Amino acid sequence: MMRTLLLVAMIAGPAAACAEQSSNHAVAPRREPIPLFNGRNLDGWTTWLVDSRRKDPRGVYSVVDGMIRISGDGLGYLSTKRSHRDYHLVVDFRWGGKNWGQRKGKARDSGIFLHGIGPDGNSYDGKGAFKAAVECQVMQGAVGDLMLIKGRDEAGRDVPLRATFRVAGRPDADGWPFWRPDGKPHTLRRWGRVNWRDKDPAWRDVLGFRGGRDVESPADQWTRVECICRGDRIRVLVNGRQVNEARDVFPAAGKLLLQCEGSEVFFRKVELRPLPDE
Repeated sequence: MMRTLLLVAMIAGPAAACAEQSSNHAVAPRREPIPLFNGRNLDGWTTWLVDSRRKDPRGVYSVVDGMIRISGDGLGYLSTKRSHRDYHLVVDFRWGGKNWGQRKGKARDSGIFLHGIGPDGNSYDGKGAFKAAVECQVMQGAVGDLMLIKGRDEAGRDVPLRATFRVAGRPDADGWPFWRPDGKPHTLRRWGRVNWRDKDPAWRDVLGFRGGRDVESPADQWTRVECICRGDRIRVLVNGRQVNEARDVFPAAGKLLLQCEGSEVFFRKVELRPLPDE
């Protein structure tokens, strides 16, 4: 079966073949959860910053009182060393008190990247800050948006990211649609965003933004984000409520990243749970 899938991926393109190989080597939780954070150190993770690459001279990534702290001073991410697939990811986060640089006065911003593939810093952002992946947005007022982050593989070829959503209603001011479980199919390729179900249509990138139907916890309280990745499907829950869903997702496996994007943020739980039988 794996040989057949790999052959199909090679016919589709080298980048697809690379993603299929990553999927074949990805680890899935079977009987017990896999804790990705041990509460003591960053074993199992690598660091990345645009300006210092895999070195962290400013201590942007650290463990404080049993929590991962990302100071926000820079652009980059923490990445798992291993690739994963078919999991129920549970992440608890809360905001710190500081925004840096261009994020001063703007909404606090981070992200959970799913299925990250390719070399470090391969994203098309002009800076080499991130990695080709499907991002579950962690941002004030926008927690649960799903985004395709375009990037390149090891040979410099485009990663053919894609995801199909059901969407309905008027798009936001930037032209991006809103997920609705009863909406019409809408496919993103390589790049783009689908807003979570009840995101405020008047969302603004201002510090402390909160929409009338936001399910993210207020102020400095903990928010739980769950990403249920089964095959080529992703479901996102925020504080127990489903807010987004994608199908026909490519790639369907890869590394998990916790984003540094100008805002201080803390994580106390990062855990992969086995999927229940369907």
